[in-house]
Amino acid sequence: SDQTAFMMLLLRLLVTFMSLFHSYSEIITVLHAYSPGDIIIGGLFPIHLNTNKTKPRHVVCTEYNLQMFLRSQVMIYAIKEINQRTPRLLPNLTLGYDIYDTCGDSILAVRETLQLMKNQSDPQSCLLPDHINSSLPEPQTKVVIGERYSDVSIAVARFLALTSVAQISYASSSEVLSKKFKFPTFFRTVPSDEFQTKAIYELVKEFNWKTVAIVGSDDEYGKYGSDRLQYIFSKSDVCVAFVEILSGGFLESSSDSQDPLKNLAEKIKNSVAEAIIMFTKDDYIESILKKAIENNMNRTWIASDSWSTATHIATLPGIEKIGQVFGFIFKRNEVPGFRDHVRSMFNRSKNDILKSHMERYPLCSKRLEECNCSMECSDPNCLASCVDQDESYSIYLAVQVIAEGLRRLLKCDIHSCERTEFTAFEVHILHKYHDRKVSNGECEMCESCEDWQYSNEGRDKCLNKTHEFLDWTDPISITMSFFSVLAIIIVIAFAVVIILNYNTPVVKSIGGCLCFLELLSLLFNFCLTFTYLGKPTKTSCVGIPLFGFGFSVCMSCILSNLLQILVGFKFDLKVRSWIKKLNQPIAVVITISGIQLALSVSWLILIPTQPTEDHKNTTILHQCKMYEGSQNFLIATIAYNAFLGFISFLFAFKGKQLPDLYKNAVLITVSMVLFLIIWIIFLPLFLSLEGKYKPASNCAAILISSYSILGCHLAPKCYIMVFRKERNNQNAISEYIRKHYEREGIAVVK
Repeated sequence: SDQTAFMMLLLRLLVTFMSLFHSYSEIITVLHAYSPGDIIIGGLFPIHLNTNKTKPRHVVCTEYNLQMFLRSQVMIYAIKEINQRTPRLLPNLTLGYDIYDTCGDSILAVRETLQLMKNQSDPQSCLLPDHINSSLPEPQTKVVIGERYSDVSIAVARFLALTSVAQISYASSSEVLSKKFKFPTFFRTVPSDEFQTKAIYELVKEFNWKTVAIVGSDDEYGKYGSDRLQYIFSKSDVCVAFVEILSGGFLESSSDSQDPLKNLAEKIKNSVAEAIIMFTKDDYIESILKKAIENNMNRTWIASDSWSTATHIATLPGIEKIGQVFGFIFKRNEVPGFRDHVRSMFNRSKNDILKSHMERYPLCSKRLEECNCSMECSDPNCLASCVDQDESYSIYLAVQVIAEGLRRLLKCDIHSCERTEFTAFEVHILHKYHDRKVSNGECEMCESCEDWQYSNEGRDKCLNKTHEFLDWTDPISITMSFFSVLAIIIVIAFAVVIILNYNTPVVKSIGGCLCFLELLSLLFNFCLTFTYLGKPTKTSCVGIPLFGFGFSVCMSCILSNLLQILVGFKFDLKVRSWIKKLNQPIAVVITISGIQLALSVSWLILIPTQPTEDHKNTTILHQCKMYEGSQNFLIATIAYNAFLGFISFLFAFKGKQLPDLYKNAVLITVSMVLFLIIWIIFLPLFLSLEGKYKPASNCAAILISSYSILGCHLAPKCYIMVFRKERNNQNAISEYIRKHYEREGIAVVK
C-alpha cells in the first residue's frame, strides 16, 4: 500500500542519514560478530558497560565486562546447538546471527538496530530461504535478542516495531515495556518489575519494618521501581524516609561539597530507615557500597535483580561490614552443556567477539591457582566458573523460543519444513468508529446503524444483532421443560393416590387435607419454571417475585405436620403444652404463607421486574431486569424460606427418635438439608451470573428443591399406599409403637 511504501522510504532515509552521521561525525569501534544463515537472529549486548565521549568525533567503549562477553557466547552456543541438533529441529534451515556490542549506550544501540534493519525494505519479506522453492530475497534479520537495560530496550523497541521485527529481552524488566500499544513486538524471558516491587513490599511487611529509604537510578528501570514502591508504601503503614534518584553524572564530582556520592552516603548514614532499597544499576551500586565499607555503615540493604547476584560486588573487600543484604533474583537454571563448551571454545573456530576477547585476555601460560572473574588472562576452567545462571539462561530460553516458534510457523517435521507464505509486515488504516457506525468511504462521514444493528470489522456494513435469551429450543430449556412436565404428572398421580386412600393412617400421618395444599404448592412451583424459559414478557417476569410464595405454603404444611407428630408423642408436659398451643394447622399455614405473600406483593408493586432489551456490541440480551432494590427483596425471600427450612429441620431432627412407622421426621430432615444446600449455592450464583443462563439457574434451583420435597416427603408415603398396603392400617401402627416402647423399657398396655 501507499502507507507501507511511505514508511519504508522514511526508514531508508533514516538509515542513510544515520550512516552518513556515523561516517562523518564520530569514529566508533564496537565488537561485532556475524554468521550467515537462512534466518538471521540479531543480538544486542552491553559487552562494554560505558562509553567515553570526551574526545571530539571519537567514541570509545569502556569497562569491558566478562559476564556480558560470556552471555553473548551463550547466544552463539544456543544457535549452533540448534543447527547441529539431531534430529534437526529446523530441517534444511540454518540459523545465523548478527551480534553487536551496544556499550550500554542508547544512541549506539539505535544505530546498530538500524544496521540490523537495513535489509527490511521488502514489505513482503518471508522466512523461507531460496533453496525451499522460494523466490524470496536473501535471508534477513527476523528477530533481535536484547537489550539488557530497560532504557536501551525502549529506544530499540520503537524502531523494531516499525517493521514488526520481534524483540526478546533477556533482562529488561521495566513495566513500561508491557504496554503492547507502544511496544507491540517486544517480548521478554523475565518478569516485569511490577512483580519485583510487590515482592519487595512483601519482604518489608514480613520483617515488620516501618521506615525504608529508596535509591533509584535516573532511567526507566530505576524511576519506575522507585515510583512504584512509593505508591505501594503510601497505601500501607510503611514510611519512606527519603527517595534519592541518581542522575547520569552521579559518579562525577567537582568538589567535596558537591560530591553526590558523599552526600548520598551521609544521607544513608544519618537516616532512621530500617532498610535501604537499592533499585539501580550495578555500576552505581559498586561505588555506593565501597563508600559504605569506608564509612563502616552497618545497615540492612534490599537489592533489586540488577545487582543481587553481581559477583564483583559480592567479592568487594570488606563487604561483610555493610550488614545484611536481601536480594531478589529471577528464576535460575544452568545452560545445558555451556560450561563444557567454554572450556573447549578456545580450541575451535572463533567468532569475532571471541577473537577480540583473546587479544585482550590471551590464554594463561599456566593454570590459575585461584579463580576470579577479573583475571588478566583466560583460563578456560576459571572462565567456566564465571558463567551465571540468570541472564545466561534467559538468553538461552530466548533462542529456544525463537527456534520453536519457527518450527511451528513453518510446519516442520523431522525431514523438512513446508512452504509457508504470509505477510510479515502489513499496514492497515484503522478508523476509530463506534461499533454502531460505518464509513461510507469518506473518512469525514459516518452513517449510524440502527439500534438493532452493529457495524462489521471493516466498518462498511451494518449487520443485525443476534437476540439472546433462553429459547425453547435450547438444550437447557428442553431439559428443564422435561423435568417440569414429569413433575407435574407425578404430582397429579400422587393426588389421585391420596384421594383413593384418603381415610387411611398414611394420609393422616402426612397432614390429612394439608397434603393437598402441599401438592398444590409444589404444582405451582413446577408450573412457575416455565416463566423462566423463552423470551421474557410482562407476564413471565412476574414469576421471579412469586417463586418464594409456593415454597412458603409448602413449608407451612410440613411444619404443621411436624407439630402434629410432636404433640402425639412428646411426653414432657411443659414442652407438650407449648407445642399444643402452636398446633393449629390452618393458623400456622395462613400466618407463614401470609408473610411471604406480603413480601412478594410488595416486590411486585414497589419494584416490579420488567422485560428489557440490553444492547451489547453484537447481541441484544432479553431479560427480566431486576432494578435497584430488587436484590434486597430477592435476598429477603430466600432468607425467609431458608429460615422456615431451618426451623422444619430442627423440629424434624427433634422428632426423628419418636415411634413413627412412616419415618416422617427422618425423611423431612433429609429434604430440608437438601433444600438449604440448594438455596445457599443458588443465591451467590444467581447474583454473579449474566446473560441467558441467569434465569436457567433460578429455574434449576426451583426444580431441584421441589423434587427434594416431593421425593423425600410424599413419594415414600405413596409407595406404601400402592405397594405396602399391609402397613397402611391402624394395627400395624399400634404394633410398631408397642414394640418401640418395649425396647425403651416402658410398659405398654395391650
